[in-house]
Amino acid sequence: MPKSNFIPNGDHDFLVWLDHLISNLTPDYGLPESDIKALIAVSTQFHEKVVNASKATAIAKQATAEKNDCQHQAIMLVRAGVRRIKAHPDYTEARGAFLNIEGPENTFDLATSSPDLTGIDQTGGVVILSFTKYKSDGINIYCQRSNDANWALLARATFSPFLDNRPLLELNKPELRRYTAVYMSRDKEIGQYCDDLVINCAP
Repeated sequence: MPKSNFIPNGDHDFLVWLDHLISNLTPDYGLPESDIKALIAVSTQFHEKVVNASKATAIAKQATAEKNDCQHQAIMLVRAGVRRIKAHPDYTEARGAFLNIEGPENTFDLATSSPDLTGIDQTGGVVILSFTKYKSDGINIYCQRSNDANWALLARATFSPFLDNRPLLELNKPELRRYTAVYMSRDKEIGQYCDDLVINCAP
């Protein structure tokens, strides 16, 4: 029977495994001292890189949160200001168009449209699925996993994002999932199914 890959996935699991290997390696196993020293050196480097990557991720998350907060404040001020501008007796659509504060006409038609479905793998089988409702009541999300012969209704999502938190079919093994979705209106599907969204779920 063939064996699976002996090297674990994921930075943490790999570090634990590598540390265990190095701490127990001796020339008695047939590996020259020079090779053992090279493993120790690259292990030290990888420890440092993992720490640096974790710090960079934390900094990026903080910077993104601060950017989003600032944008939210700007939008709130803009909306309040635009309301005052449009309430002015001299306001016209032409003046609004000049300031780019008149939105385009909404020509969106559910009957001919399909959802814009995006997904982000969170590892361990968890996938964050995002979409825009527009004028619909929500979307029906269908999924087909690696070993599935047919599509299966996963959920009716009435707000975005939707969290698919099903565990992996096989622990510690990557899993391909295909998603598609269609708009819902008055408990009926309407419009077109979106193109398949393929997510590689990492352990």
